Amino acid sequence: MTDASAETAEKRLPSVAVDDLVNRIAARLTEAIVGGRFEPGARLNEVHLASELGVSRAPLREAARLLENRGLVVAHPRRGFFVRDLDAKGLDEIYDLRICLERHAGLRVCERLTPEMAAALTAQAARIAAFVHDPGRQVEEDFAFHRMIQVFADNQRALRVYDELTHEMRFGIAVIGHLYADPAVIARTHDPVLEALLARDGARWLAAIDVHVGVARDNVVRLLAAREAGGEG
Repeated sequence: MTDASAETAEKRLPSVAVDDLVNRIAARLTEAIVGGRFEPGARLNEVHLASELGVSRAPLREAARLLENRGLVVAHPRRGFFVRDLDAKGLDEIYDLRICLERHAGLRVCERLTPEMAAALTAQAARIAAFVHDPGRQVEEDFAFHRMIQVFADNQRALRVYDELTHEMRFGIAVIGHLYADPAVIARTHDPVLEALLARDGARWLAAIDVHVGVARDNVVRLLAAREAGGEG
């Protein structure tokens, strides 16, 4: 290879541009689904979505396959992709796995907590309380708090699993419309969780997170089961 051709090769763009586009489309579709734009069971119209997003149908299909792996859509041969119809049993299983990840991550944080971590967790918990009048934003701040614990636990594989679960948990909350009738309750339920972490008390953490996630699990599964039965919950 000549010097000129080597220099040209070095200037070439990396071949990940298409993958980046697919991930951006997947992110847009995820937000639309968990935001409630598409009802469970709704078909994703490839022609309309490709036109709306300004992309071709090929990367749109790749993005839909990513969402299928995340549990947000299902593919039907010759019919296309449909928003998953999440059921109470499936959501209960998601929370079952979530509590395992939460317990493990919190114990690791108790062992490695720094003043910087403590300050970040305290500030994020305050953000949950700050958005009692914006339930949608409050839910996002809630998830951000729990994700921060996963990040501080410093297990990248566990974090990836947690991120995948988050998509489905957010979708479940979007389907039922709310988690608690009083948004202020969400903020208050984080107090014992945060206090346990700040105290670096593993046993206290396990007790607090079991109650915290357990109550959320009971509420969301009950509300989704009521929705399936056609009741109010």
